[in-house]
Amino acid sequence: MKFLNKIIQELLAQNQDLSEFNIVLPGKRPIVFIRQILEENHYSGFLPNFFTIEELIDRIAEKQPVQGISLWLFAFDVYRSLGLIPKDDFSDFLKWFPTLQKDWDDILKFSESDEAVLQYMFDEERIKEWAQDLGEDDDVPRKKFLNFWQNMNIFLPALKKKLQEKNWATSGMIHETAKAKIAGFAEATSEHFVFCGFNAFTPVEEKLVRNLLRWNKAQCFFQADHYYFDDERQEAGKFLRNHKMWKEFDDNRAFQWIEDDFNQPKNIKVYEVSGNVTQTKVLPEIFKEIENKTYSNTAVVLLDENLLPASLDVMYGVENLNITMGFPLKNLSFSNAVKQLFYLQKQLEKNKSSYYYRDIFPILEELPKSAEDELIISNFRTKVEERNIVYISKKLLEELLSGLSYYGLLKKADHTGLYLDMFIEFCRQIKWLEIDDIQYENVSHFENAFRIIKNQLSPYDFEIKMETLEILINQHVNSESIDFQGEPLRGLQIMGLLETRLLNFENVIMLSVNEGKLPLGNSQNTYIPFDIRRYFDLHTFLENDSIYAYHFYRLIQDSKNVHLLYNALSSGVNTGEKSRFITQIEMESSHQIEHLIIENSSEPIVSQPIEILKTPIVLERIQKWKEKVSASHLTSYLYNPIDFYLSKILKASETDEIEEELSVKNYGNLVHYSLQEVYEVLKGKILKEKDLQNSIKEIDQYINVAIEKLKHQPEFYEKGMNYIHRAIAKKVIENVLNHDLELIKKGNTLEILDIEKRFENVDFYLDDNDKISFFGFIDRIDRLNGTLRIIDYKTAKIKNLTVKIDENNVAEYFHNSERKQALQLCIYHYVVQNLPEFWGLPIETGIWSFAEAKKGVVSLQFEKGNIDDAMQSVKNLILEILNPDLSFIENVKPYSS
Repeated sequence: MKFLNKIIQELLAQNQDLSEFNIVLPGKRPIVFIRQILEENHYSGFLPNFFTIEELIDRIAEKQPVQGISLWLFAFDVYRSLGLIPKDDFSDFLKWFPTLQKDWDDILKFSESDEAVLQYMFDEERIKEWAQDLGEDDDVPRKKFLNFWQNMNIFLPALKKKLQEKNWATSGMIHETAKAKIAGFAEATSEHFVFCGFNAFTPVEEKLVRNLLRWNKAQCFFQADHYYFDDERQEAGKFLRNHKMWKEFDDNRAFQWIEDDFNQPKNIKVYEVSGNVTQTKVLPEIFKEIENKTYSNTAVVLLDENLLPASLDVMYGVENLNITMGFPLKNLSFSNAVKQLFYLQKQLEKNKSSYYYRDIFPILEELPKSAEDELIISNFRTKVEERNIVYISKKLLEELLSGLSYYGLLKKADHTGLYLDMFIEFCRQIKWLEIDDIQYENVSHFENAFRIIKNQLSPYDFEIKMETLEILINQHVNSESIDFQGEPLRGLQIMGLLETRLLNFENVIMLSVNEGKLPLGNSQNTYIPFDIRRYFDLHTFLENDSIYAYHFYRLIQDSKNVHLLYNALSSGVNTGEKSRFITQIEMESSHQIEHLIIENSSEPIVSQPIEILKTPIVLERIQKWKEKVSASHLTSYLYNPIDFYLSKILKASETDEIEEELSVKNYGNLVHYSLQEVYEVLKGKILKEKDLQNSIKEIDQYINVAIEKLKHQPEFYEKGMNYIHRAIAKKVIENVLNHDLELIKKGNTLEILDIEKRFENVDFYLDDNDKISFFGFIDRIDRLNGTLRIIDYKTAKIKNLTVKIDENNVAEYFHNSERKQALQLCIYHYVVQNLPEFWGLPIETGIWSFAEAKKGVVSLQFEKGNIDDAMQSVKNLILEILNPDLSFIENVKPYSS
């Protein structure tokens, strides 16, 4: 810490008792390093007093600071009392006041008179000139702009007066009050102040420093470098060059210090990385280059706070870590669940009669829960997924979740105050559960936020809507972060750019050195245009760029090894452009800079097909499988042996997922179950025209029964694509019934013998001592003009129902998944001819496709061979499955464009 060491040596040379000094710093972080330096110098006296410059200004102003929620509530109370138009409610007020308040603070800090700026913004002649052709209607932008600043000329002075009556002050008001007291304070104080490492001052801060210098009650130590100080083009030295021009720096008081460190030899590497998180993957390689493996003189500077978790993941091998930056509260799971809860409440306020499952599931997943809650949630998910409930009724929600410890948070809140109380109690209960430290901190921050809001709301009588409460909590949480505790004097330092002030490191690694991150660029959230900010000497994005430039150059001026990483991918708001500061040192500095391109390889991973060996336990399961073999098992094997192994041998099944749109599988089931209900009534009858005509009239009722069978909610089919799917299903069923009706009208005799005919224990011999047993269901068996028809329903179109088997292809004929429909019909043919009730009857097997329902049944045809030849091929397929020497090997489907 070269700069801090130099300051301490200078102060000790002036006075061995450092308690005489008040050290004023830009932030509190350097204090711990100063103490370490004093310890290394064997200093045994009293420590100096430490202040931030904000604390010193507050002390001079003697005002009670007010900010955040308490300020917003107080300001709205004042705004409401003035009767201004428009009469915004609190939620509308919060949409513009926080931004205005920052602008007002800027005006108070940097301008001579806030009234002059406000009046200028309301200068009607200027606005007319700016937008003279926009008309006079109240809704035109010019009029809205004019009305807004007219109101602000009344509101802000009134707010200032009310705050002053209570001795409260915003940050800007504290500066304004301190400005009038600085001269008297500088003259009267007997203390001595040391200002260390400052770059940009507000006018009030500058006045304080210069007044104290004038009375010889202060000294300043700046950390400047000739590289950017001497060059007028370098924005990093802009403020320091102005400070050097102060008349307080003369022959008797030198401007301290301007070093020549930046031009010293440095190893600078710039990494162009494809991807944001990919930058963190480069860190282990950089760490290998660092000789000091304690990393005690190394800093990782994250310009994007969202990279902290990914950075920590790759640093598991680093023994000592100190995280200076906080982790944003808004990015944690409990925070997301709270957002979801408020979104849910807003939905319920719209008189919603049911809950959308996607609004409920994330809340149940992300909120901490007890073992009892886990069971209730698990049962709830199972029931909802099983019945495919997309919109959950309030009655069903209460039935399934009423035992949940936080069920009250899911119901529509009667009042925001009661909802706040429920949240506070819920947070209190959660902290008794076994949760990790970060989650505990997360919950504690929210509990604290809820209590603050509840306490701040109590003095006011205006109504707070749920939307307003959500805005209040979001505004509070977005500014909060979880602070980490560590050992700042040992190991690797992980920090944000502002935390590096006054500190120096031998090795500096900066991530996200992108334009828009460093500097932030023209992203100021303000109501005051750029030209007016310049006119009244308010800071603009140009001054902010200069401040960031200084932090960047100052950090690397004393370092030896600098690693600058940036994300080169353009995605979302990221342009993939490296920071202009990198370009500047590439073009202007004397350093040789090494460039590295780190690509995030997107080549497809070459993977071997999955292979499952037929171990003794697998063979044992296969022997068990032989007792119940289905035609669908064999078609599954043809499609992919691994799928067959997982579902039929291992008995593993896929988890149910909620379908917002009816899947192909369930569309087929809907038609299938409906036809089952239709023909179940007609089973055992020789059909007449009237039977089918009545059935056609009752199709809707049969579909409703099928929906119950699918365990779907009727409202699932009331709108959108599912309404269309139902209509298509109805048309298909109508086509099937009409086809049968036409057969009867033409004089055919049609008798329904069985529906969903179950068969089992139908033996099929592989040799004299070995057999398998077929089982399954046949969708429909009827008799048309004396011929037995075995009918299988299919959602897909029909293909390859003409069998051509001879001695050349009989062994492998059904080893082709393209022939799986014919394979299935051959097995049904074999089964039926072996069932005693159907012996001796002529048999025809066929498929009735829902995709081509008007065609009717398309029959299996043998152009070559017969059913015995077909079953020989089926036998060969079964023997392949049983063969212990042949593994189950994944059938990898090639992707085609």
